[in-house]
Amino acid sequence: MGANKRVVGVVLVAFALLVAACGGDDEPSDTTEPDGGSATTAPSDGGDGLAGQVVISGSSTVEPITARVAEAFGGLNQGVAISVDGPGTSDGFVLFCNGETDISDASRAIKEEELATCQANGVEPIEIKVAIDGLSVLTSVNNPDVSCLDFGDLYALLGAESTGFDNWSDANDLGAEIAAAGLGGSHAPYPDAPLTITAPGEESGTFDSFVEIVLEGVTADLRGEDADANPRPDYVASPNDNVIIEGIGGNDTSLGWVGYAFFVENQDVVAALEVDGGDGCVAPTPETIASGEYPISRPLFIYVDAAKLEAKPELVAFVDYYLSEAGLAEVGNAGYVDLAADEIATWQQNWEARNVGKVDV
Repeated sequence: MGANKRVVGVVLVAFALLVAACGGDDEPSDTTEPDGGSATTAPSDGGDGLAGQVVISGSSTVEPITARVAEAFGGLNQGVAISVDGPGTSDGFVLFCNGETDISDASRAIKEEELATCQANGVEPIEIKVAIDGLSVLTSVNNPDVSCLDFGDLYALLGAESTGFDNWSDANDLGAEIAAAGLGGSHAPYPDAPLTITAPGEESGTFDSFVEIVLEGVTADLRGEDADANPRPDYVASPNDNVIIEGIGGNDTSLGWVGYAFFVENQDVVAALEVDGGDGCVAPTPETIASGEYPISRPLFIYVDAAKLEAKPELVAFVDYYLSEAGLAEVGNAGYVDLAADEIATWQQNWEARNVGKVDV
């Protein structure tokens, strides 16, 4: 079972027990399994007297962390309703910058144009880094013929120039050209096997991170700065990480990528390929992701609307809890990598100072 489904299941069980304990069925609820859906904990009397609502949307990668934090916080503050939704980082920022949500989960940093839109609408984003992720390049556990790919290989198989390649071996010539240009130690020739790709779509921060970290450099060096660095358009794209896992696990010679936690949760059906970023093949592990040795590591964020803090003490309390030792413990519980202690202190201080905008650290 994928990370999102498992987390929402726990939240729903907790909610069911809460309703039973309250002895009534007239409390509001809104729970749907994430397929661009949401998980909501309903308010009731109790806790420390806090009441109100916290609305969270954004990255499906960050969603498992936030949903766990929301469940734990809700258990202590039963008067606060918390909804957690995961349609994707970009879609989440649209909602956030329109003032429709209080917190935006993000698997990439906010873009300058998104920040400008937020501020034009009176939304004041406070940036908070909460975890580290390693984009995991996956195939089926039934594919023993591929074990390591470098950035050049990934461009040859997944870049815009690979459009129409429906067999791994169709990328052999492009892979050889990339290697000849000194842009990677190509692992071509590739297997003579069907190439079935399932991966995040454009609404996902995981899509943006893959383009920025993996494809942009190869594209610019091979074809020039103005060349298309986006992935090939002819693959199965989904905002739902569990759908991506199903697509990769259901095809023996598949290829795709997701956040690390979804690999960890599904190792019975998918295998993580090692990735060579120029210093040899490295597997994604908590240690290599934290150190940056794994070349597709990236930060995970939440963004909080400072303009709502005075009117919503429940929002302040929730973020305080998120950044506490108990809250940040959910990072590892969700399958992601913890920040170092000094980094945690930096982001806690940024929250306490209520600094609005992107942070240069």
